[in-house]
Amino acid sequence: MADLDRRRFEARLDRLVADNRFTIAVTFPAIGAVMLLASAEGWFPGSLEFNPYLVLFGTAVMRLPLIAGIAPLVDRRAGLAIAALTLYTYGIEFTGVLTGLPYGHFEYAIDLGPMLLDTVPAALPIFFFPLVLNAYLLCLLLLGDRASLTRVRLPAVIATVLAMDLVLDPGAVGLGFWEYAPPLSGDGLWAGATAAQFYGVPLSNYLGWVLSASVAVLAFDLGFQRAGLLDRLERTGFMLDDLVSFVILWGAINAWYGNWLSVAVAGLFGVGLLATDRFDFAVRETVPLVRSRQ
Repeated sequence: MADLDRRRFEARLDRLVADNRFTIAVTFPAIGAVMLLASAEGWFPGSLEFNPYLVLFGTAVMRLPLIAGIAPLVDRRAGLAIAALTLYTYGIEFTGVLTGLPYGHFEYAIDLGPMLLDTVPAALPIFFFPLVLNAYLLCLLLLGDRASLTRVRLPAVIATVLAMDLVLDPGAVGLGFWEYAPPLSGDGLWAGATAAQFYGVPLSNYLGWVLSASVAVLAFDLGFQRAGLLDRLERTGFMLDDLVSFVILWGAINAWYGNWLSVAVAGLFGVGLLATDRFDFAVRETVPLVRSRQ
C-alpha cells in the first residue's frame, strides 16, 4: 500500500511540474533575480528585503523538476548516499566557516532561512545538491556513450560543478549572501590562493570546491544507477529545468554586477541545454497566457 501511495504521489508531482514548466523554470527565477537585486540595492522595505522564507520558497519551487525526476529513483542505496552526503555537507561547511578550510575564511552575511548554531543554513543541501545533480545529468547527456567510462565521467562532472560555482559564487558575493575575509598576508601558497580572486571570490574557494565536488559526485555516482537516471531524463523531459532556472537567475544577477565571464559561463550551460534539447519552444503550451487561450 505504501508503494502504491508513493507511486501515486510521484505521478501527481510529475504532472504538476510538466503542466507548469514555464512558470517554474522561467517565471520564478526571473522574479527571483529581480527581488534579490532589489533587496541588495535597498529598494525593498525591511520585511521583504532578503526575506528568508521567500528565498526558501522560491528555491524549493525551482527545485521541483529535479525532485520530481529523482524521486522514483531513491531506493535504499540512494537514500544512504544522500544521508551520508548531507552529513558531509554540513560538516565541511561548519569547518569552512569556523576554520577557513578548505575554502578560505568566509561567513554568511544574510540568513538563508533558519541557521544551524547560527553558523550555516539548515537548508544547505537544497542549495548544494542540485548543483551536483544538474552537472551529473547534463554530463550524462552530453557525453553519450563516453559517460559509461568512469575515468571520463567523474572528472567531467567535477569540472562542470566547478564551472557552476564560477557562476554561483560571484553572484552570491555581489548580493552579499556571504563574505570572504581579506587576503592573508605572506608569500605562502595558501596566502596566494586567498589573494588571487575571481570577481571577489578567492582562488582558495575553488580549490576547496575541488574536494567538495569530488566527494559529492562520487556519492551520487555510487548512489544512483546511470541507466535509471537516463531513463528518467528520457521520459520526463523536465528533469533539467532546474538548470534552466540556474542560468536565468544567476546569469541575470551576474550581468547586473558586470561579472561578464560568469555570464559567459552561464551562457555555455544554456548552450548545453539547447544541445541536449532539454528546454525549447516545446514548453510554450505551459505558458499561462498561452494555455488560457487554448
